[in-house]
Amino acid sequence: MTDFERVADALEVPVGTSKAFVVGRYEVAVFNVAGAFFGLENCCPHQGGPLADGWLEGAEITCPWHAWCFDVRTGRMTLGDFACVPRFAIKLEDGAIHVCTEPELDV
Repeated sequence: MTDFERVADALEVPVGTSKAFVVGRYEVAVFNVAGAFFGLENCCPHQGGPLADGWLEGAEITCPWHAWCFDVRTGRMTLGDFACVPRFAIKLEDGAIHVCTEPELDV
């Protein structure tokens, strides 16, 4: 069974920004790309940098620690194919962001 947790009102994550939330046993970075919300584990696979604190340009997040870049829509690294970040499904309901408690399995 897939469970979702309400984490915030959509207005709390404005377009072009990100914010981290604890969801179940994970910390999830939620990104707002042109009004569409995406979720990634808030941990860069390089050395654990907090992705929600990085620089979001379009759909690309740059880790604030060592500048590794990922596509927030897929979790895949943009500068090579050797790293990815687990993705989390997101639902919007009544103006609120709900994040799945477990990552998607296709990463």
